Amino acid sequence: MVGKVIKSASGILPLRDQSLIIIHLRLLFFLGMVFLIGSCKKDQPSETPFKPTPYIIEIPRHFPTLLNIPNDNPMTVEGVTLGRYLFYDGRISGRTESDSLMSCSTCHLQNHSFECGIDHPVFKDGHPHGLTGIQTPHSMMPMINLVWAENGYLWNGKVSALNPSPAMRNLEDITWMAIVAPHEMYGDTSRVAALFQTLKGYPELFGKAFGSDRITVKNMGRAIAQFVRTLISAGSKFDRFLRGEAQLSSSERNGYALFMTEQGGDCFHCHGGDGNPLFTTNLFYNNGKDSLFTDTGDRFLATGNEMDIGAYKAPTLRNLVFTAPYMHDGRFKTIDEVLSFYNSNLVWSPSISPLMHHIVTNGIKLTPSQLVNLKAFLLTFTDSSFISNPAFSMPVKFPDAD
Repeated sequence: MVGKVIKSASGILPLRDQSLIIIHLRLLFFLGMVFLIGSCKKDQPSETPFKPTPYIIEIPRHFPTLLNIPNDNPMTVEGVTLGRYLFYDGRISGRTESDSLMSCSTCHLQNHSFECGIDHPVFKDGHPHGLTGIQTPHSMMPMINLVWAENGYLWNGKVSALNPSPAMRNLEDITWMAIVAPHEMYGDTSRVAALFQTLKGYPELFGKAFGSDRITVKNMGRAIAQFVRTLISAGSKFDRFLRGEAQLSSSERNGYALFMTEQGGDCFHCHGGDGNPLFTTNLFYNNGKDSLFTDTGDRFLATGNEMDIGAYKAPTLRNLVFTAPYMHDGRFKTIDEVLSFYNSNLVWSPSISPLMHHIVTNGIKLTPSQLVNLKAFLLTFTDSSFISNPAFSMPVKFPDAD
């Protein structure tokens, strides 16, 4: 017989039996391969790996390139989308009753550059209060260009990288603070997270933004911070002037010169100028409002340095026309009152900022026409596109809407 044969212990097997054994061996080999391939597939993830879409902030011309975006909260399209919903959703107070809703947008109105404004229908003289009726310690600061804020948040900069508490170091941390504060929502973070876990659409949005549909207040803060970092103003007349797209009037040019000189308005030390389109240094100054200080929420609270008594952050001058009242306590209702203060009503104190060069004469002592020119220049910082940008406005509907 020609060909290979298979031997048994008793000798050579018949050809028919040899064929059956070969078929069985081939079948076993095939089944083994199927099992092996199936096992490999089980070891592979069944879903597409979590990968949100990067959100790229386009830095306007003349603006700083260093952005305050923490490594553990990169900007994503999904995060910004979720943050916008949360910013405007009154249920973030942890309540569902219509008379107990409060959101970030309750106080931070877009038409006032995300301040409440002096004409707010609920907050008298533009000073917010919480659901308890207790007023906030200070007046408001506008939410403009905060992605460039490097020296802390709030009037005294208490929320900063220098704070010993790891829960009060960046923009992300302000959300939980607002939820629990008696002068704001006066809620409970666990209740807020549990409520949003039950709201249709929100778990899915959290999953897309952060890779988990389990809702936490920490991730709420991350999302809202991402949204707030998109609130960029760079469309004022002065921005267009810097880009060569507009010309300043004679009055505005004269005001520009006053703004940028110590002998004039001496504004640039605290509020920047050509090289600082933010129109704030984001630093803290005792600017001569009082000689004695009873407010315990000044910069001294954050640093313990006696030279910070009476010091508060220099707010941006952008959209000044929309952000009354002015100063940390909202004492001035108009731009003219602010200019009058700097012109002739400065008050000396031991911790007065050394940059207040005109303190010895109680003010900058500009003439009425110079004050008109300085005000004209300040108004070139007005960016109407910022307060009407639909990307910053309330969503048409929320995730759980039918």
